[in-house]
Amino acid sequence: MIKPKELSTIIIVSIILAFTISLVESLEIFLYAILTIFIVILINVFAKKITSFILDSEIEIKLWEIKRYGLKDHYQFKNAIPAGGIFPLLITFLSFGYIYWFSCLVFEVKAKAYRAAKRWGLYTFSEMTEWHIGLIAAWGVIANIIFAVIGYLAGFSEFARLNVYFAFFNMLPLGNLDGNKIFFGSLILWSFLATITLIGLGYALLLV
Repeated sequence: MIKPKELSTIIIVSIILAFTISLVESLEIFLYAILTIFIVILINVFAKKITSFILDSEIEIKLWEIKRYGLKDHYQFKNAIPAGGIFPLLITFLSFGYIYWFSCLVFEVKAKAYRAAKRWGLYTFSEMTEWHIGLIAAWGVIANIIFAVIGYLAGFSEFARLNVYFAFFNMLPLGNLDGNKIFFGSLILWSFLATITLIGLGYALLLV
């Protein structure tokens, strides 16, 4: 289900995020942080993959890149900036370790027209709408929230906290991030999930 290129991207992101955390807290937790973040990301990715499959489509996980710097199409960088790799390090440095940036991955979706035509009719459901794309992104966030609750109840507070962080930052309506996909797919759904993640974030910061 996860392609080798996607897996290598997830591993690289896990290492970067683990490094930002261990650099501030303790280098001794580096390996533990890599494993925990890797699991958190896999939870998010598998939820999206499953939702995508149900919607007769497939997604590809990629590192978040910034290509445009303005509203017009020709306002583009010559080479895309790997924001998913740079932002975690930059934000941690600028905030003196008070903020960990967890928005690193994006996905592209493609409809499986032949399967959709077989199930729904030739012209009924052959293209992915913004609602479908937003729904795929939303289930990734929902999965992280669910596992945050499970982790907290099971006594794994750090695992719970990282799930909340990952869900919160992926709800930001920026660029090609999940939050933007959810926002344009359904403002009501985005508002609901944003409220839940904000509550979870406050709980994680104050009580976990």
